[in-house]
Amino acid sequence: MSTTTPNEPQGTLPLEPPAAGSPVLAFWGITRIWLTAPDRGNARWLIAGLLALTLAQVGIQIRFNLWNRDFFNALESRDGGAFREQILFFLGLAALSMAVAVYQLYVKQLIQLRWREWLTTHLVQAWLREGRHYQLEIAQTGADNPDQRIAEDVRIATDLAVDFATGLLSSLLMLTAFIGILWTLSGALHMTLAGRELDIPGYMVWAALAYALLGTFLTWVVGRPLVRLNVARTTAEADFRFGLNRARESGEGIALIRGEADEQRGLARLFATVAGAVRGLMRSQRNLMWLTSAYGTLAMIFPTIVASPAYFAGAITLGGLMQIGAAFGQVQGALNWFVDNFGRIAEWRSAVSRIVVFRDLVEELDVMVEDPEQPTISIVEGQEGMLAFRNLEVAFANGTTVIADASAEIQAGERVLIQGESGTGKSTLFRAIGGLWPWGAGEIEIPPREGMMFMPQRPYLPLGTLSAALCYPAAAAAFSLEEQARALERVGLDRLADQLAQDDRWDRVLSLGEQQRLAFARLLLHAPRWIFMDEATAALDEANQDAMMQLVLDALPDSALISIGHRPGLAAFHTRTLTLVRAEGGAKLSRPRRKGAPRQWAKPRPRGMAPAG
Repeated sequence: MSTTTPNEPQGTLPLEPPAAGSPVLAFWGITRIWLTAPDRGNARWLIAGLLALTLAQVGIQIRFNLWNRDFFNALESRDGGAFREQILFFLGLAALSMAVAVYQLYVKQLIQLRWREWLTTHLVQAWLREGRHYQLEIAQTGADNPDQRIAEDVRIATDLAVDFATGLLSSLLMLTAFIGILWTLSGALHMTLAGRELDIPGYMVWAALAYALLGTFLTWVVGRPLVRLNVARTTAEADFRFGLNRARESGEGIALIRGEADEQRGLARLFATVAGAVRGLMRSQRNLMWLTSAYGTLAMIFPTIVASPAYFAGAITLGGLMQIGAAFGQVQGALNWFVDNFGRIAEWRSAVSRIVVFRDLVEELDVMVEDPEQPTISIVEGQEGMLAFRNLEVAFANGTTVIADASAEIQAGERVLIQGESGTGKSTLFRAIGGLWPWGAGEIEIPPREGMMFMPQRPYLPLGTLSAALCYPAAAAAFSLEEQARALERVGLDRLADQLAQDDRWDRVLSLGEQQRLAFARLLLHAPRWIFMDEATAALDEANQDAMMQLVLDALPDSALISIGHRPGLAAFHTRTLTLVRAEGGAKLSRPRRKGAPRQWAKPRPRGMAPAG
């Protein structure tokens, strides 16, 4: 779908396509955009601060290693003065280490929050841009549970990415610092192999490398299924949560038809999928735990065993042995980063994969809608006085045509009723006019969007005060309380005037009929030039419907009115009718049938109106 006056909103996510389909590389592309975006804030300074604190912590650990040697040498020589000196030095070093660790954690968490905030904002804006949230649901693209992806997966992806970057940087710095210390301290290993004398310089370094490489390889072999299993578990959990939310939102309908038993069976099936996914993950984590537990336990004694021959030979002191053990632990810990974090890496990759898939699907919709070469409906924002369909074809997302080759013009101020059998595409036509339905071909010329207002069968009432629901999509402050109260009175809801500041779930407090009348009050406040009603009076009785329609004609006599409705009484409020006639290959739009002037109805008397239900 293209338009001649595109207004590209700020905050869309113009990311590079993923390299070779890798979600990790695609997420790296998101990271680069964040670090170069104008709205990145002080992200670079925070990262620089985190780097400085990490370097300081590594320096402190190096000094701790030297202290380890001096402390145990003081013990071995029974030097009380040196011992007390080392205790005091340790206290100062520990205080410095704690201060650096505290601020390192705080800065790291601040980076995680800022990154999550930025990515969440951009994904939400891309998702809500020009009805993409609706189109993703209709097209059934596979981007299930976008709320889970934006709320939970973004948190996991950003938090763990910062954790991994900090941990990996710390490990590399530790490895660089301590591998030299370990090489110098361990010296050369003299051994005889097949009658030949061999000297292995820095043998403790090679032992640490061999131990870490073996652990890394075994961890990769055992833990490979974790990524796939984490994706399956996350998807199953999201589906189960959606099922619970849907049951909660549809509680009245379920209770009225006594559908609790069937709903329980459906939720049980969803949870069975969750349980199956968790069991698979548990088995894989159990196997990995066997490996990592054995690996960690052996690591406690391995450096002492390897270095013990030099100690027993008198080549090193007890302090030297302890220093070698500590240095070996630091080198091994740095090399074991992959082993220690494999489970979290699997969880991170599953979250990243879901975010990237969601981002890519939104972008594919953007490309399809904006590309003039794609067979989509072209929306042209034209002059104030006309709505026109030109060779319009409306299709489902799977390509099935629902409306074939429709052409018509509606002038400003006209009142047109669109009728047809169920399934002929009346509501889909409205969605196409609103820019929500790109699938099809042809052109729709629309008046300026700011002068259009749509009224679906179930009005949307946002969370918050009644005033916010009444004025939506404008802010509550856009209209005075007197104007709001007057609008409520004109639609027979004057009893709600003293509740305008009350915060509640108004979509539950009000009946559907009252919600529809509230939508008419909203219409009176906004006074649009073009009004589109899709069964907007379906929950009202005949008298209330007639009163609401006459109210619109009286209050907004110059506004165009395009309605979808089945009740015979609606025709009297429109000057002509367009009928969608079911036909093979898609419904056809019949020639417009002109109507006479609508009959006049008595103006509504708010307190005497029949109840809306």
